[in-house]
Amino acid sequence: MKNNLIILLIIISFSIFLFLTLNIEKNNVTNIEKKVTKPKIELKLAHNLPENSALHEASVLYAKKIAELTNNKVKINIFPKQELGNDYQMIELASQGKIEIIVTPTAKMSVSVPSMQYADLPFLFPTRKDAYELLDGEVGKMILKDLDKIDLLGVAFWENGFKHFTANSKLISPKDFEGKKIRVMKSRIIMEQFKALGAQAIPIDFHSTKKALEDKVVDGQENPLVAIVNMQFHKVQSHLTISEHAYLPYVFTMSKKSLRKMPIEIQNILTTSLDEITKWEREETQRREKEFLETIKNEGVKIHYLTKEEKEVFRKKTKYIIKMYERVIGSHIISKTEEILNKKYAEKEDIYFGLDVNLSVGNKDSGLSLKRGVELAIDEINSNGGLLGKRVNLLAKDNEAITTKALKNFKEFSENENVKVVIGGKKSSIISKELEDIQKSKKPYFSPWASADKIVNNGYEENYIFRVSTNNKFIINKLLNESLKEDKNPIIVVENSIWGRGALELIKQDKKEFNFLIINQGQTNFSNLISQIKQNNIKSMLMVLNTLEASNILKTLNENKIKMSISSHWGILGGDFYEKNKEYLTNIDLKFIQSFSFYKNKSKKAKEFGFRYIKKYAENSIFDILSPSSVAQAYDSTMLIAQAIKDANSFDGEKIKDALENLKEYNGLIKKYIKPFSKTDHEALEKDDFFFAKYNEEGKVIPIGKLK
Repeated sequence: MKNNLIILLIIISFSIFLFLTLNIEKNNVTNIEKKVTKPKIELKLAHNLPENSALHEASVLYAKKIAELTNNKVKINIFPKQELGNDYQMIELASQGKIEIIVTPTAKMSVSVPSMQYADLPFLFPTRKDAYELLDGEVGKMILKDLDKIDLLGVAFWENGFKHFTANSKLISPKDFEGKKIRVMKSRIIMEQFKALGAQAIPIDFHSTKKALEDKVVDGQENPLVAIVNMQFHKVQSHLTISEHAYLPYVFTMSKKSLRKMPIEIQNILTTSLDEITKWEREETQRREKEFLETIKNEGVKIHYLTKEEKEVFRKKTKYIIKMYERVIGSHIISKTEEILNKKYAEKEDIYFGLDVNLSVGNKDSGLSLKRGVELAIDEINSNGGLLGKRVNLLAKDNEAITTKALKNFKEFSENENVKVVIGGKKSSIISKELEDIQKSKKPYFSPWASADKIVNNGYEENYIFRVSTNNKFIINKLLNESLKEDKNPIIVVENSIWGRGALELIKQDKKEFNFLIINQGQTNFSNLISQIKQNNIKSMLMVLNTLEASNILKTLNENKIKMSISSHWGILGGDFYEKNKEYLTNIDLKFIQSFSFYKNKSKKAKEFGFRYIKKYAENSIFDILSPSSVAQAYDSTMLIAQAIKDANSFDGEKIKDALENLKEYNGLIKKYIKPFSKTDHEALEKDDFFFAKYNEEGKVIPIGKLK
């Protein structure tokens, strides 16, 4: 009995031990699992297409890939068909961080980010491959960067395909559109496209389009094949034109506000895992388009494919729209596109004029005004047979107002044997850093804006830099004398740069004591300036500044209720100076130097040029021309170069330089140039070629007094 009791106690003890051990192990396993399995991050991905679309299926693939790469720590929930709101609402919610990922048509994104209109430009992409290369490369990065301003991160471009025309009659030439009513989405670029073709563009909601076609409210419409079939437009239209006239990308976008809350490794996975899926989405879209074409054909629709020649007719008819919207979309974006496409499609025998200017930041309109002056000159040169039997193209590069970028651009120009001359931008400080490289390249370099004396008078015996602009020496006395009319003791305010300091040195040569102030670029605090003005009761200012700093000073004067007469260098122009400062100009008598004006200009050449400008860039009047002086200076620079090449009968840099130094005459926009250059003098303009101008009540630049 006793032995049995002992055995029973042993069994009970072992059972208790086993029970406790198993529970401890179970608890340990549970604790380990709790440590290993972290809570999931759930994200929302929203778009506007149905679940049977290639874009939705690509979204599903992306969600699966992210789950795999994060060991299921991140789950992406997909909301198709505008379940979380329309495109504009989704953009707003993503900006606020309430939707983590959206895939949106670029056309809808363009309300907040104007550069997203890029793909709506008609006949911009010669092929689908070109569209991919541009959007996946530098151009696409420029456009995606603009999403920063609404706190979104653009990651990739997906697509819904090229757009095509449908109607109840064939549309294979611009004449076929005359008098037709065409349904469009609400977009100024798209409406302008059909206006160019002689049609009436009528904005109608996408989901109301089929009924509008059935009821003959409109005669036709434009859309990708997927939309034509899914919305059954092919059932109420008898003709389809495969035109590929515009492209419909979707931009894959993430909320920066949401991303910032996630671990950095999760952010990296989300933003770097799209390449294969983007490729799949595009290939799947193209595969389906073949099926859509069969569906359309089986419905009895007549399908027309535009030939290369027919596309070219459309392209020529609508090409002004690219120039019309260059300022809105971004001249740096358009210029880079032109550079890439020219490199691919231009004739190998073509020659280039290089242009290195700021096209993207701050006072970027200065660069665009110079570009337009050069473009119009090149148009004229090519219409007259080109140069020495070769067509001339413009190769414009954006230096972003950064010296290192400009040096890189010039290096590319100097190494490109097809670039025969280079034209520079606004900043004297940038060109001064390029002097040695310019002389080594032996390619003529023209300055149609920068005015520091040392740019041209640089000490090089064989000097390759020429200027059709002012030299500070020509106009500083003019500015000073104008300032002295209002106050015997004006204040001199200059920029802390080679341009500004050079101007101050010229003023100091008069050996008169003036109040002066040197300010830094971007400066906003002007308490010292205000103190000097008040202490000395100053009524007049001489200003050698660029747009931003001048605007900051005008704002400060207004805040301190100070009236002032200002005589300014033209550095303030070339942008939206008037729009930014018109409220401050009521107490300011502002005058600035100019070399050219279309206002009451009786010259036949000026009238013809103004007409060509208005037509090419679709402006309303000569008063809408960006910075007329810089446009004219760039135009005259280009035409003087062309004349020298003809005289030299050569594209060799040394021979062009010698021909420039021996030019006899050229009748330009600004004046008739008689022996404009010599071996020792590379300045085409003289002190008497400049005058004062001002803004009128509508913000238009008007000369003061009579022009010559």
